[in-house]
Amino acid sequence: MAEIRANSFDHVALWVEDRDPLARFCCDHLGMHVIERSDDFTLIGVDALRGKLTLFDAEGTREAGALERVVLRVSDRDDALARFPDGHAVDRDGEVATFEAPQGLGMGLIESEGLDYDLDHVVLRVPDADAAASGFAELGFERRNGSLQVADKAVRLKSGGRPEGERPLLNHLALLVDSMEEVRAEAESRGLEIQKVVDAENTLAVFVRGPDGIVVEYVEHKPGFSLV
Repeated sequence: MAEIRANSFDHVALWVEDRDPLARFCCDHLGMHVIERSDDFTLIGVDALRGKLTLFDAEGTREAGALERVVLRVSDRDDALARFPDGHAVDRDGEVATFEAPQGLGMGLIESEGLDYDLDHVVLRVPDADAAASGFAELGFERRNGSLQVADKAVRLKSGGRPEGERPLLNHLALLVDSMEEVRAEAESRGLEIQKVVDAENTLAVFVRGPDGIVVEYVEHKPGFSLV
């Protein structure tokens, strides 16, 4: 069995009832900007080549489900929190300062080296963390220090979750790869469930159903990839 190799953790995609309030919050208070906006989605981040959020339109209030938290890295946590609106509730206990963003998205800030407001890690609550970790380790994530790493970013798993409901907040996790076709061929050879293949203006992507129904996108940048 060949390995699926990923270069980076590219983005976290969400289903949201109203993407504009969440995009505004992230742009006004979390150092991001709108990289791309279409009729169907808004892509936001601090840099198009770093960890990003993709917000897709969906009907109805979403259920947090497996997605517990998206954590961003900052060099000075107190300074970053001082940029929040007055009265916005923040739990500063522990290494991660946690808070809720619009649309019910759990978020956090952690002090770490690197670009401010880049993605640091995602926390997922699944029925069985060990079983899920074994599954994700076959999909381009590396088990290291109790988490699943992709380059300098990670997914942290917690047990005790339930299967995703009918209106999940999490759409998918996306990994950047050299060749989407190689990943698709490997997924087909293993009998993995391929949800779809997308040929977009700047990217090629294949979407694979992973542990506990969590979808992983493998995205390849086309020559001339030119998001800002």
